[in-house]
Formats: sequence, C-alpha cells, structure tokens
Amino acid sequence: MKDGLTAGTISITGHGGDEIEAYLARPLDPASPFGSVVVIHHMPGYDAATKEITRKFAANGYAALMPNLYCRDAPGASPDDAAAAARAKGGVPDERLVGDVAGAAAHLRALDGANGKVGVIGYCSGGRQSFLAACSLQLEAAVDCYGACIVNPPPAGMPLKVQPIIDLAKALSCPLLGLFGADDQYPAPAETAEMAKELSALGKTHEFHTYDGAGHAFFAVNRPSYRVDAANDGWEKIWDFYGRYLAS
Repeated sequence: MKDGLTAGTISITGHGGDEIEAYLARPLDPASPFGSVVVIHHMPGYDAATKEITRKFAANGYAALMPNLYCRDAPGASPDDAAAAARAKGGVPDERLVGDVAGAAAHLRALDGANGKVGVIGYCSGGRQSFLAACSLQLEAAVDCYGACIVNPPPAGMPLKVQPIIDLAKALSCPLLGLFGADDQYPAPAETAEMAKELSALGKTHEFHTYDGAGHAFFAVNRPSYRVDAANDGWEKIWDFYGRYLAS
C-alpha cells in the first residue's frame, strides 16, 4: 500500500549518551529513498496527539521520530504528569534539547532506505526548539509551528524558563517555514514579524504564513483552538516545503 507504515516505541541515544524513549514511524516498503523528520512535541508532552502527527508523516512517505523530551523528568509517568514535572523545572534545557534532536537525526539517517536528509518540526514550545535545533545542528529543513520566546522572553508567570535565541539566527543551517496564528499572543504577530526581519537581514531562506482567525495550537485537532482551514492549509505548506528540501 502506498500509505502503509510501521510505528512503535524504540530507544535512541540522546544528549550525553542517555538512552531515551522515542516514537518512530516509517513508510512500509517505500518505492524510493525517503527523507526524515524529527518531530518535537508540544509543551503538553509526548502524547497520543503528537504520535498521530508522527504517523501522518510516515503515511506521506517520510520516516518520523519523536523523542520523549520529558522521559528523564518523570520516568514512567503519564504525559500530563511528565509535562507537569518538566514545567516545574522550567522546561527542557536548551543544551539537552539539541543533544536529543541530534541523536534522533542520527538514528533517522542510519535507517535502511533513508536518503540522509533530515528536517525538524515543532509545535508550541517545540516550535522554538525547532528553530534552536536548526541553528545548532546541520539539518536540511525546519518548521516552526507557533513557537514563542525566540525574540521575546517568556512573560512573567509563565513556567517556561528560557531565554530569547534570535541571536542564533546567523547560524541557521537550513530553510525555515513558520506557521502562525494572527490571534496568538505567544508568539504575537509583532514578534514573528521581527523574526522575519532579522532572517531577511541575514539572508536566510525562510517563509512565514500567518492565519487570520487562528490563535495558538490551531493544528491541535483535539483542542478547542483547532482551526480546520488554517490547519489544512498549513499541512499543504509543510508537504510542499519538505517536498522541496527533503525529497530524494
């Protein structure tokens, strides 16, 4: 079957040589070498919704691997409890995130049938982390889905303890696709506009799309924030973008 896939939980080597949990989905009997995607889950964690997104990539011809970024914070806990434990610590340290994505990318490149091209995509906090990974590692394409705290620091009271990373933009290793909601506050349109301005000044290949009537998490089919038209168009943008930069 053209959309046949296989998926399941595996272990990969992450930051510092740690063995971490990850969810791998890949095409079944691909007709040609395939590109690969590291999926960075949102702040709510390594959950069923993001596993479904991971399988969606495999159904469309890409190997996809989602590392469990919270597995060290609450071993064996539910996604909700693990996310709460991670938030209590201020989120995933940037250095650890980069190491875990590097391990996931190495695992994908080593798969039989892989063409060696690896992209990254992230949602919510994962959008910021996708940008961070693309500025810290050699990747072929990156997608930021409404990632905040790239240009501005987190607002007071937010549990995420991270710093702006726009200064890393000069090291961006690959084209960047940004998908945002006009009604979002984190990131607000003014923040993503400032980010685009900096990337343009640096001569970095990027394309940003902001959807009217959409706020944060408009891709999340299981949440009230879901916006079907914005999400469907966003997926078309993703398939076109990865088709240009990850296909054989």
